[in-house]
Amino acid sequence: IHYYQFRFIKNEDSGIIVLGFLNVDDVVESEIRHQKLLKEALDAAERANAEKSNFLSRMSHDMRTPLNGIIGLLEIDEAHAEDHALIRSNQKKMKVAAKHLLSLINDILQMSKLESGEVILSHEIIDLNQLTRDILTIMEQRAAEAGITLRYEGGFECMEISRVYGSPLHLRQIFLNIYTNCIKYNKVGGSITTLIQMVEKDEKNVIYRWTISDTGIGMSEEFLEHIFDPFAQENTDARSVYQGAGLGMAIVKGLVEQMGGHIQVSSRENVGSTFVVTIPFEIAEPVQAEASKEKDGAPADIRGMRLLLVEDNELNAEIARLLLEDAGAVITRVGDGQQALDLFREEPAGSFDGILMDVMMPVMDGLTATRAIRGLDRPDAKTIPIIAMTANAFAEDAAKCFDAGMNAHLSKPLDIRKVISTIARFRG
Repeated sequence: IHYYQFRFIKNEDSGIIVLGFLNVDDVVESEIRHQKLLKEALDAAERANAEKSNFLSRMSHDMRTPLNGIIGLLEIDEAHAEDHALIRSNQKKMKVAAKHLLSLINDILQMSKLESGEVILSHEIIDLNQLTRDILTIMEQRAAEAGITLRYEGGFECMEISRVYGSPLHLRQIFLNIYTNCIKYNKVGGSITTLIQMVEKDEKNVIYRWTISDTGIGMSEEFLEHIFDPFAQENTDARSVYQGAGLGMAIVKGLVEQMGGHIQVSSRENVGSTFVVTIPFEIAEPVQAEASKEKDGAPADIRGMRLLLVEDNELNAEIARLLLEDAGAVITRVGDGQQALDLFREEPAGSFDGILMDVMMPVMDGLTATRAIRGLDRPDAKTIPIIAMTANAFAEDAAKCFDAGMNAHLSKPLDIRKVISTIARFRG
């Protein structure tokens, strides 16, 4: 049955009657489609709101847990100020909690950047054999501490074409995340096996496949469908037991796909899991003869170096000044980029041996200040080392610092040994 609406309209002047009709079925179907779209939009908004609430709830839990530990340990130290052994033990525990909190923050920011498309992959020449060796060197100690054996089939030179273009920072992140999971969810006496295969190659490109298998607790089929969802964890107590937020595999998938590759995961409960990562690479040019830069092995030394510290945060400035002065450096501190520019311009050429530059500051930020200093018409403006010391910690942040004219990038929280060795590299 079809329904139509008819309408008769009479022109009073001419007496002509006009007949019009409307297909009611079309109107009803259009209204139904409209209502359906509205309902789908409402459902999507409600899901997004629920996911946001869930996100905030989980982040509140995950960030408060290590913070609660740190604050509690500080209170214990205050109550037992004379017990130096207890204080030293608590300091080690606080370091572990702080590193976990930092890792969590980095994962959240990385996930946000992936979702917004802001992650920028570098295009550098890397040696995949060496990169793999570096990753496994890092993980071997962690595996040994957990009573787990790492097996690497084929040896460290198994990749026939290992000199390729890629983003080493993000490749490390992919495999460190996978190996960390393989260790975290394994058993004492268990093992992790890695097999690397060349899938395809031509004159310009090569495709490699990593198969990483563990003998851990495994995952259910139901959970496997959600393993790449942000914050996915199979057990409700996994956050407390395994100390993780469930972001690692979502980050891995995002990075692998941005590289043009793909990842597959298979698993059996109480048997183990297997991660298969396939990534294409552009083959790099053959190695050219390069002058070797052998280091003499002497410890980093910054004693007597005159450094301009540009930092707006009083606490950060106090910590940096104390640590650097303990290492023998002579520190002059200013609070923003404009003050740094003005002081550098006023002082005679050669007054400073280097500048340690924060990035996000009031009045003038570190990037603007660096460009302004590089643009000054004086002998040392182009040559003075400018080192970023900033909480902007990602590869794309470092790229912005280099583009502005900085010589190195150090991310907060600072590793003072790395800070000193980086400064010492630029000693004249």
